[in-house]
Amino acid sequence: MSFTKEFKEFAMRGNVVDLAIGVIIGGAFGKIVGSLIDDVITPLLLKPALDAAHLSKLEDLTMMGSVKYGVFLSAVINFIIVALVMFLIIKGMNAAKKKEDAVAPPAPSEQEKLLMEIRDLLKK
Repeated sequence: MSFTKEFKEFAMRGNVVDLAIGVIIGGAFGKIVGSLIDDVITPLLLKPALDAAHLSKLEDLTMMGSVKYGVFLSAVINFIIVALVMFLIIKGMNAAKKKEDAVAPPAPSEQEKLLMEIRDLLKK
């Protein structure tokens, strides 16, 4: 089998294509989540603290002039927020799945009803 034919079969498998689509969508979703955190949530949560420190961004925090611990704090806060959002999404999905699983089982078929009647008659 030639290398190109083998590669084509590998690349066109369903799993590889699904993974590629997931990575592309994940990258786009990552930009949305990043913007939500950087432009909406972090400023709302940290606005009072930044105003008290006379700063406009968390990344401006420094120690001894050159150690930018504000960048580290920003990354930690972003991680915590992303982890919380993902936890809430997964929790909601699990709750929705439990509701689907809690649907009543289907009623017995006519054949099953007849077999139950026969069983009950044999018990008597």
